[in-house]
Amino acid sequence: MVILIGLQAAGKTTFFRREFAGTHVHVSKDTFPNARRPQARQLRMLAEALEEGRSVVVDNTNPSPEEWAPLIEVARRYGARVVGYWFPPDIEGSHERNARRNGKTRVPDVGLYATLKRLRRPSAEDGFDELYTVGFDGEGGFAVKRG
Repeated sequence: MVILIGLQAAGKTTFFRREFAGTHVHVSKDTFPNARRPQARQLRMLAEALEEGRSVVVDNTNPSPEEWAPLIEVARRYGARVVGYWFPPDIEGSHERNARRNGKTRVPDVGLYATLKRLRRPSAEDGFDELYTVGFDGEGGFAVKRG
């Protein structure tokens, strides 16, 4: 299981599409915005995919242990490894990319700041088996480094 961690408009979904779309199930609360209990639905979808032996990417902001701990718990129940991809905050870049979004995909600025306040870099002590840091490579792609 892969958990993407970072601000809105940090490039997480684009990273998923480029790196994992062909091999992993995409689980994101963004795909069911009107669900009454989005966390319960997400955990159910995650469990179903892992039970089927499928690899999964959880693509939300996942800013703190409160969000990623239940995900890790489900992964462990199914014997899955947990890999985190940390997108360090770049509030200016997120503002810029967010401003180019249309309709419901655009996040109110207050949402970016609310996530920024809760955003914490994950560590192995949080239950991750591997951690990577993701940034932009300056050529339209991503630079990924371990740690």
